[in-house]
Amino acid sequence: MDDDRPDLGALRRTAETIAAEWGVELGEPFAMGRYSFVAPAGDDAVLKVTPAGDYDADHEADGLEQWDGRGAVRLLRRDAARRALLEERARPGDDVAGLPEDEATAIAVAVGSALWSAPARSPLRPVAEMIERWFAEAEAGGDDGVPLIPLARELLASLEIGDRTVVHGDFHHYNLVTHGTRHVAIDPKPYRGDPEFDVPTFLWNPIDMTTGNGSLPIKRTLSRLAAFEAAGLDPWKMRAWTVIRGAYLGADAEEQAVIRALL
Repeated sequence: MDDDRPDLGALRRTAETIAAEWGVELGEPFAMGRYSFVAPAGDDAVLKVTPAGDYDADHEADGLEQWDGRGAVRLLRRDAARRALLEERARPGDDVAGLPEDEATAIAVAVGSALWSAPARSPLRPVAEMIERWFAEAEAGGDDGVPLIPLARELLASLEIGDRTVVHGDFHHYNLVTHGTRHVAIDPKPYRGDPEFDVPTFLWNPIDMTTGNGSLPIKRTLSRLAAFEAAGLDPWKMRAWTVIRGAYLGADAEEQAVIRALL
């Protein structure tokens, strides 16, 4: 077992206690919930319990509240002390990873535009306050994107980083799902920042499920960037954030070459 994985058994026991208190019946946990406990709660809700070490998820409930259904599932109930959220269940819940490229990108642009229309407020933390922490964690872990950090710091110094928008933080194909006749975002790691901050994680996906690796082919990357630019995002900021986020999220040598070529 990965030493960084949380104790899912403990999270499940917390979820069972809360489900009993709230009068909801838990189903079997979702297979993709490897770092949090996530399970159906009745027919129309999902109960999620996040581990204390997942600081990116500290304000998931706050982000959902601030979106209030604009581009994301709704928050139904929360227990901040036990890091538990009862969320609207997206049905049928199919993600966009298997859709044709143009269709998946168009959905991402539409969902992203809805998310980024929400004005951000406290207690969400500004992205700008987190970057050095993320760099330090990448350096300590010897992550493969670390060679990009010097360039990333140069770009950071030149950026005017916004903090008025609620950003998703983990915006990609597997977190964009069907909900009735529309698509919504799930599993956010919300911060206050620029909409352009969210684009890089979409660029790397969908991943190869057999290896867990993403990819960043130049032609597809440029096409996706053009689609977000057409929706009003700043082309330079998207490229700068791709460097910055690649530096701490990880990018192999081939991906680093593509990232540098974007500038």
